[in-house]
Amino acid sequence: MDKMTTIWLVIAVYGVFMLAVGILNSRKSAGMEDFTVGGRNAGAWLSALSYGTAYFSAVMFIGYSGGSGWSFGLWSVLVGIGNALIGSLLAWLVLAKRTREVTCRLKISSMPQLFEKRFGSKKMRMFACVIIFVFLIPYSASVYKGLTSVCSVLLGIDEQVCMIMIALASAVVLVLGGYMATLKADFVQGFVMMFGVSALLVLVVIGPKVGGLTEGVSRMMDYMKQNEMAPLSTSAAISLVATILMTSFGTWGLPQMIHKYYGIRDDREVRRGTIISTFFALLISGGGYFIGSFSHLFFGNTMPEGGKDYIVPLMLEEAGLPNILIGVVLVLLISASVSTLASITLTACSTVSMDVVKATLAPKMKDRNLAALTKGLCLVFVVMSYLIANYPTPILEMMSYSWGIISGSFLAPYLLSLYWKGINRAGAWAGMAGGFLIAFVPAAGSGFTTPNGPVYACLAMAMSFVLCWGGSLLAKRMGWKSGEENPAFYEAEVPAAPRKKLHRAKK
Repeated sequence: MDKMTTIWLVIAVYGVFMLAVGILNSRKSAGMEDFTVGGRNAGAWLSALSYGTAYFSAVMFIGYSGGSGWSFGLWSVLVGIGNALIGSLLAWLVLAKRTREVTCRLKISSMPQLFEKRFGSKKMRMFACVIIFVFLIPYSASVYKGLTSVCSVLLGIDEQVCMIMIALASAVVLVLGGYMATLKADFVQGFVMMFGVSALLVLVVIGPKVGGLTEGVSRMMDYMKQNEMAPLSTSAAISLVATILMTSFGTWGLPQMIHKYYGIRDDREVRRGTIISTFFALLISGGGYFIGSFSHLFFGNTMPEGGKDYIVPLMLEEAGLPNILIGVVLVLLISASVSTLASITLTACSTVSMDVVKATLAPKMKDRNLAALTKGLCLVFVVMSYLIANYPTPILEMMSYSWGIISGSFLAPYLLSLYWKGINRAGAWAGMAGGFLIAFVPAAGSGFTTPNGPVYACLAMAMSFVLCWGGSLLAKRMGWKSGEENPAFYEAEVPAAPRKKLHRAKK
């Protein structure tokens, strides 16, 4: 069997699987709660792997691992370790249990709803809806761009064809099945990703370009010393730290990541999910950045044609991978990207349908009709993402704009809402608006071409905490109405988690 036949056969098997998952779950998501949070009955493995596959897409494998490896050499592995320890382990320890309790108790299905119930502000809910829908589109578009580069190199197909393929795959799973369909697809895709990354690590490292683990690390260290990368310059070190913080802490404020906590069954599953999520992140992210860290052994000082977005695809092409593994790698990247796209799309579109249409425009809309509307919005979002993906912005920058603006707006008020009763509406508005402006203005002022997106993202997240704290204290001291606390948000017991009843057969 020739190379292209083998590759397309592997991809076809994956496509059939995705279609089957969507169809099998199409009748199980009639209501809005089923469609968006799966009835809040997800176990640890489903939740953790869904979190991980939403976290790591082709953006990480192609854009970040290649770009970071080129800029920082072996230092780029620290980004993967940071993602595992901060973006997964610490995030689950700090956020998962509290978020699950609050959202289950108050019947919250989206981040804008959380802000409205915590701060009693419909305007804040609307502001959050706009930020989520508009600025998740560039992130979604960056996923498309990540896949186009690898497919154009390994498959030799047109970039437009590739983007249409992934759009159709993500649309099928979402429109047919909703939240539980994405969870079940993510469960299998998570194992595909773990197998694929493990195989890639071994074959790239033992390949002729690297020459084995010890030899490869030694050669990279020599290269880094000769090119002022060991130690890094001050500007490069700042950029590295900003990348670690943005890609790790940045996930704490992303609504599509927080959404994974809403549907967890109980606290026991949260504890198990913490361990699974951390292991997954360490393997996938650590392995991905480790592969990218050898980029200079493949290309020396000459940037490959196409720029940083083509570093990893060309590395894989030159690594001499077996045909079957090339197919697995492509499925790995498609799986990771479809999972991320599904999470982004579901979060953005359910937010609009629930928090704009249902809450404001059509409060009497039936639950089934609302779910149908959300599916329609998912199709619109996929098309808009495709259009933005054609804008000539590198993957890393496009993603950093999205993460910086959204996390800069939401991370501080969301995290403080879980743990500090003293935060009030005035403080939340100060942090949300301030974080948004700090991240958005520099990006917009440069025409969305600034390479310092991670730095502005970190600055926005940090300053948002300061503004939340200062604004809350000022409003309380001045006796403003917006400075009133909301103790009811933290009261009442969490209801028992829904579990399926087992019925004994009648004699």
